[in-house]
Amino acid sequence: MASQLSILILAAGKGTRMYSDRPKVLHQIGGQSMLSRVIDTALQLKPAFIGAVIGHGREQVKAETHRPVQWIEQVEQLGTGHAVACALPYLPQDGITLVLYGDVPLIDTHTLQAMIAASDNGKNTVLLTDTLDDPAGYGRIVRENNGHIVRIVEEKDALPEEKTICEINTGIMVLPTHKIAEWTSQLKNANAQGEYYLTDVIALSVANHIPVIGVALPQHHLAAGVNNKLQQAELERIFQREQADNLMKSGVTMADPNRFDLRGTLKCGKDVWIDINAVFEGECVLGNRVQIGANCVLKNVQIASDTVIKPFSHLENCVVGNNAQIGPFARLRPDTVLSDNVHIGNFVEVKKSTVKENSKINHLTYIGDSDIGANTNIGAGTITCNYDGVNKFRTEIGDNVFIGSNTLLVAPVKVGNNATTGAGSVITKTCPENELTVARAKQITLSGWVRPVKK
Repeated sequence: MASQLSILILAAGKGTRMYSDRPKVLHQIGGQSMLSRVIDTALQLKPAFIGAVIGHGREQVKAETHRPVQWIEQVEQLGTGHAVACALPYLPQDGITLVLYGDVPLIDTHTLQAMIAASDNGKNTVLLTDTLDDPAGYGRIVRENNGHIVRIVEEKDALPEEKTICEINTGIMVLPTHKIAEWTSQLKNANAQGEYYLTDVIALSVANHIPVIGVALPQHHLAAGVNNKLQQAELERIFQREQADNLMKSGVTMADPNRFDLRGTLKCGKDVWIDINAVFEGECVLGNRVQIGANCVLKNVQIASDTVIKPFSHLENCVVGNNAQIGPFARLRPDTVLSDNVHIGNFVEVKKSTVKENSKINHLTYIGDSDIGANTNIGAGTITCNYDGVNKFRTEIGDNVFIGSNTLLVAPVKVGNNATTGAGSVITKTCPENELTVARAKQITLSGWVRPVKK
């Protein structure tokens, strides 16, 4: 029978090298905070208990991390061993405890499952180790001649011969839960940092005749921590490239997978093509043969098959039908729903509106809080005046309507089927079906008028 699994995530550090007012663990990788990513990975292991030890900016961390964890406060940051000791009142009395870190965002479940298996239901202490060409700055794994791990020595406390060891401690470990209280009570802070190192429990495990097993890290970045903005950017690119690779393996074509950002989820049909610098946020779904132009930003969108999103277009919380043409330089705002074969052109903004099939809004236009029928053409420079400073009103435009250029539609207003508005009109009343409506001031010429000139 498998041991009960508890997980502790250490996330109390200030992160002074980030040079930021935000707690370090709230800085993001792939659109989510590092701490949220670690918690989500931990939850996949289905632990009986999961706790996060927080300190610096703890109220902000709790407020911004909407995850089902037990928050544990470390008022004074006295080291990793002290952080684990702070969690003792919350930990179960038996099973095994996996220790993770809130600033190690790319750790994966496969590696953690290998560590859990190596613990053999708590008979062993397990360390996740890595081997680096340049191990400077990391705690070294010290082994006996028979290969057994006996202790970890931190860089600042290492002897010259110990600094030549290339196998390093990642900090991630599995401990027999029933020994944690005993071991953390024996930790000393007689070291260069004056802290209580959790790594010192390795020597205590050996002294208690509990073997220490090393599990080798399959890829360096999985246990890479973030201490500054440079390391954050490096992990961001690794994370994004992995996502791009997975999409390409599933059939997506990318102009350059190194210039791609996914900050959420992206589901694609067949023969999808994505140009450079496209950014996807939230939950996005692309149908078959969708094309995404360069420098587009899409957030929480559903794009049906054969639609083309041209460069520099921004779409958010909207639905686009089949075979539509959007952009370039178009903006679709939340609650926009476009049917099949709709054209939205350059410098057109659509907000909280529905546009039925085969309608076109091609130039320099704002459509807000509107319902537009099928086979309708909206001329350049059209504006739906939907806001009176307090309330929003809707505009209704029927099927087969032709809206002349530079028309202002003052909501609430209705334009009937097959109606036409003259260019430059200000429409404030219902436009009847099958009729031309013109609402513009009479043109006059003032004879003898002299244009002012500068003295």
